[in-house]
Amino acid sequence: MKTTKIIFWVSTAIIFLGEGVVPALTSNSEMSIQGIVGLGYPVYFVALLTVFKVLGAIVLIVPQIPNRVKEWAYAGFMIDFISAFVSIWVVAGFNAGLALPLIAMVVLILSYVSYSKIQASKQIY
Repeated sequence: MKTTKIIFWVSTAIIFLGEGVVPALTSNSEMSIQGIVGLGYPVYFVALLTVFKVLGAIVLIVPQIPNRVKEWAYAGFMIDFISAFVSIWVVAGFNAGLALPLIAMVVLILSYVSYSKIQASKQIY
């Protein structure tokens, strides 16, 4: 169980930093805005996406948040990563840029699976 908790906290911290802290700090940068607009999304989508990413990251990292809310946050991030993968593929074709959403999906899956194991072990005892 100790290993599962370590996997959970490390993977969740990576998601928190990459999807919560980084967007909060860089969403108004020209590079960030051009990245979203370059994929064909409107400028207002940057703010919308940033708010939801920061809220989702907070939900995942705070232990007191109810399980059902965490499940929705995990689903939201998976939709975000799948959408990023598809958007990059459609706009730029098959290239190295597709690796980032795939890596993020793997980290998210590690977080979710370890979270589920921890929750299941709490219900046993």
